[in-house]
Amino acid sequence: MIRYIRRAAALCLLLLAALLVNAVRVMLVEAGELDANPANRRGSIARWAEPRGEIVVDGKPVTGSRDSGEQLRWERTYRRGPLYAPVTGYASQTYGTTMVEHAEDGILAGTDPMLAPLPLWNDLTRGRSPGGDVVTTIRAPMQEAAYRGLDGKRGAVVALEPSSGRILALVSSPSYEPGVLSGTGPDVKDAWTRLTTSPNQPMLNRALRQTYPPGSTFKIVTAAAALDAGVVRDVDAPTDTPDPFVLPGTRQVLPNSARGCEDASLAYALQWSCNTVMAGLGVDVGLAGMVEAAERFGFDDTTLRVPSWVAKSTFDRDMSPDQLALSSIGQFNTTATPLQMAMVAAAVANTGEIAQPYLVDRTTTSGGATVDRTPRRTHRQAMSPSTALQLQRLMVKAVDEGTGANAAIPGARVGGKTGTAQHGLGNTGTPYAWFIAWAQAEDSGRPAVAVAVVVEDAEASRTDISGGGSAAPIARDVMREALRLEAESRASGTPGARGTRGTDPPPRPHGPPGTRPAPRPADPPATRPRTIPPSPPPRPRGAPGTAGMP
Repeated sequence: MIRYIRRAAALCLLLLAALLVNAVRVMLVEAGELDANPANRRGSIARWAEPRGEIVVDGKPVTGSRDSGEQLRWERTYRRGPLYAPVTGYASQTYGTTMVEHAEDGILAGTDPMLAPLPLWNDLTRGRSPGGDVVTTIRAPMQEAAYRGLDGKRGAVVALEPSSGRILALVSSPSYEPGVLSGTGPDVKDAWTRLTTSPNQPMLNRALRQTYPPGSTFKIVTAAAALDAGVVRDVDAPTDTPDPFVLPGTRQVLPNSARGCEDASLAYALQWSCNTVMAGLGVDVGLAGMVEAAERFGFDDTTLRVPSWVAKSTFDRDMSPDQLALSSIGQFNTTATPLQMAMVAAAVANTGEIAQPYLVDRTTTSGGATVDRTPRRTHRQAMSPSTALQLQRLMVKAVDEGTGANAAIPGARVGGKTGTAQHGLGNTGTPYAWFIAWAQAEDSGRPAVAVAVVVEDAEASRTDISGGGSAAPIARDVMREALRLEAESRASGTPGARGTRGTDPPPRPHGPPGTRPAPRPADPPATRPRTIPPSPPPRPRGAPGTAGMP
């Protein structure tokens, strides 16, 4: 009898050991695979069991959470969702996360170890901290001015603080309501289908992830390359450029929309956007020099994060001389995001240095204590300080007396550059209207803002300066708000367009969000400060054509 008892005990021990081995296999070896299995809903249930942290603009949350009473309990809500969708993205129980909701998901969901009171605390307790908050660099009045200016037209606006790289406005139009994607069920699926199949692509972040031919706004890069390379030593001296200008190695004539471009100086060429002069300077700088200059501004960079990823702006490294001439005026295969062209304007405003652009000022715990803060970093040195100072003067002249007159702001120093980029088969598409600029208050020691505006398919005839007519007024309104905010902050003794950096937001209660704040009253419509001055005396013009209009 004892022998059988021993055998039974040994079998039980063997079964217990097998059970323990299997438990170890399930909990350690296969844990990751089981957690990732779509059939396992525990992760999703835990993820949405508590409200997410908030995304904050100008001290106020633009997100919230709603108790759905379902298994996936807390759904994301958005205040003025279309206005801030290019910043926040969406947090969907069905389709995942995008933009800041994705880049800062660990903080917002409460899973980031930095939120724990002690190292490894959440691992030991198998718990999760309350979701933290993400404080953005966006200024609400500037965001609203950009959104109002686009007025539903396809396009984008990006505004930066040149000295720091802080993104002050980030607008993509047309936009969408991210809250319709928050939950689950047929309504969410219908909304997803409607948004993803719309010909206007409202979910495309045109400010960060759409590239366009930059047209004549790229002439700032070409001018910087020519000055730094010594191809141009006197910006007011004739450049010995013929008009009409035949593209090297071809019989194709490059036209000008402006008058008086034959042998024009660099100063005149930027003021009135002469294609022939800038194309000739690009060829004189040479392919290697132009590639180097473009890359100093950030073209062909695949590493930029703000913290969301940014599409690569491109400047070809292998081109024939005629292609280089076209690329030097922002045509051929040259493409840029609106953020990239805002960085070009910021480089001029900041004496040649591009500060690393960023969208998240800091992250905090649910109680308001700072977890992490984004430091100021140098991204690139785009040009020498002396070149930047010369381009500042030329961009100011383009606004005061040239094609960018619609961006002028009384009482401020404004520099700008228009662009009308051709596209489509045979350049038959309606042009894209561009404007890049920066603005500095008369009583300030440095520019407050740099901005880039692109309007797709602007309604303008090819003989109009549509960059100045369609995009410049939007840039002007955004810059005006930046200067107003800077003036108010100086008067109150707080940081300017940078907002309340250095102070943490007050603790917020967790749970259902409060009532929607009252909408901000619309600003009165801006009036045009001046009209475009008459053209200079007639000079011989080249034959009409297609590339690189101002």
